[in-house]
Amino acid sequence: MEEQVAAALAALRTAVEGVRELPFGSLSPAELLDVCSGIQDAHNLLPTAEHAAITALAEQTTPAQIGTKSWPEALRIRLRISHKEARRRFRDAINLGPRHTLTGEPVPARRAATAAAQAGGWLTQDHIEELETFFAHCPGWVDAQRRQQMEEKLVAVAASNCPDVLHHAIAEALYLLNQDGEEPIEDLAARSRGIVLGPQEPDGTRTIRGRVTAELGATLDAITGKWAAPGMCNPDDPTPCTSGTPSQEQIDTDTRTARQRTHDALLTLGRHALMSGELGQHNGLPVSIVVTTTLQELQAGAGIAVTATGTKLPIGDLIRLAAHAHHYLAVFDTHANVPLYLGRTKRLATPGQRLMLFARDRGCTCPGCTAAGNRSQAHHATQDFAHGGLTDITDLTLGCGPHQRLVGPGKWTTHINTNGRCEWIPPALLDTGQSRINTYHHPQHYFTDNQDDDETDCPGT
Repeated sequence: MEEQVAAALAALRTAVEGVRELPFGSLSPAELLDVCSGIQDAHNLLPTAEHAAITALAEQTTPAQIGTKSWPEALRIRLRISHKEARRRFRDAINLGPRHTLTGEPVPARRAATAAAQAGGWLTQDHIEELETFFAHCPGWVDAQRRQQMEEKLVAVAASNCPDVLHHAIAEALYLLNQDGEEPIEDLAARSRGIVLGPQEPDGTRTIRGRVTAELGATLDAITGKWAAPGMCNPDDPTPCTSGTPSQEQIDTDTRTARQRTHDALLTLGRHALMSGELGQHNGLPVSIVVTTTLQELQAGAGIAVTATGTKLPIGDLIRLAAHAHHYLAVFDTHANVPLYLGRTKRLATPGQRLMLFARDRGCTCPGCTAAGNRSQAHHATQDFAHGGLTDITDLTLGCGPHQRLVGPGKWTTHINTNGRCEWIPPALLDTGQSRINTYHHPQHYFTDNQDDDETDCPGT
C-alpha cells in the first residue's frame, strides 16, 4: 500500500511537470486558454482527494495521538500552512468529504449537493466560500429539508456562474428565507453578540468591531455619558478630570472629537478596573499590565516596550501608564541575563520568574503558536518536575496549556539550546524539517545584522 501511495503522488507530480514543460511560447491563444482551463479543473478536483485523506485520518486516530491539539493544528504543522488555511481545509473535509457509519457503510456528505458539484470539477474555492456564507447566515429555524433544497438551487447557480453571481443569489436566498418567520429577539441578540479586537497595526493602533447586547449598550451609554463628556478624561490635560464636574476651562479647551472622547472614556474605565485590585490573578500574577523594556530605552524615554499580551507600547505611553497604577515592569541591560534559581524546592515558578519569562519569551515558545505571555504558563523545558526537573529560570520556558499537554513520551519533546532558546521537537509523523524555535513573538530577529545569534532576539536573553 505504501508503494501505491508513493506511485500515485509521483504520477501527480510528473503530470504537473509535464504541463509546466509545454512550449508555451509556441502555443496558440486557444491552446493557452485550454491550459489555463485545464489547470483550473485540476485546482477544483484536487481538494476532493485531500478531503478523503483528512476524513479517513480523523476516523483512524485522534489529534492527541499524533502530537497535536486539533486536526487543523496537525495540518498547519505538517503542510506548513497558515492557521486560517488549515481551519478552512479541515472544515471543507468535514462538510464535503466522504463519510461512513460505524460499521463502514458510506453515507452522503454533510453538504451533499456541494460535494457532488466539487467532485465534478464545477466549483472553485471561491464558490465554496460563498456557499459557506449561506450556511453561516441561514436562520436557525429553517429545517434541514428546506436548507438542502436551497443548497441544491445555489449549487446549480454556482456550477454555471462566477462567484460574484453566486454571492448575489445567496443574498436573495437569505432574504427569502427571512420572510418565513422571525427569530426571537433574545436568541438573535445572543447569537450575534461579540467584540473582536484586531491585531496591532504598524502605527500601534488596533481596530475594534462587533455587536453588543442591549444591556452592554445601556451600560456603555451610562459610562460614556459621564466620562466622554467634553472636559472629562482628557489625556492632553495636565490634571485630567475623572470624577466630579470638569471646569469650564477644561471644557472650553477640549478639542477632541466625540469618537476620541469615547475612546478616552473606555481607557479610563480600564484603568479604574486595573487600579481596583479586584480582578484577582491570572497565571500566577495579579491581573495587571506586564511590560518589558531595556534600561537604555527607559533612560532615554524613547523606544518600544512589549507587554505580556504582545502589544508594542511606546516608552512615553509606558511612563504615562506608570503614573496611573502599579504595573509590573521588567527592565534589562541590553543583553544581560538575570537567572533565578529554585532547584527542586518548588515546582511552580515564582511571580519573579514568570515576569522574567514574559520578558524573555513573550509568549508560547512552541513553533508557530501565537499565544501571548498572558495566555501561557511556565513549562519545565529540560525535564518535567515529576522526573527530576529543576524550577530554574534557565530550565523554564513559556508554553500555552494546549501545547504543554502535548509534551511527553512519544509526543513532543523540549529542551533549552546553547543560546538559551527553547526548542520543540515534533513527533516523527509531524517532523518535516520545519523550524523548532518559535520566532513569532520576536520578529525583530529577522532584521538584525547577526542572524546566527539567537540572543539578539530579545533584550532579556
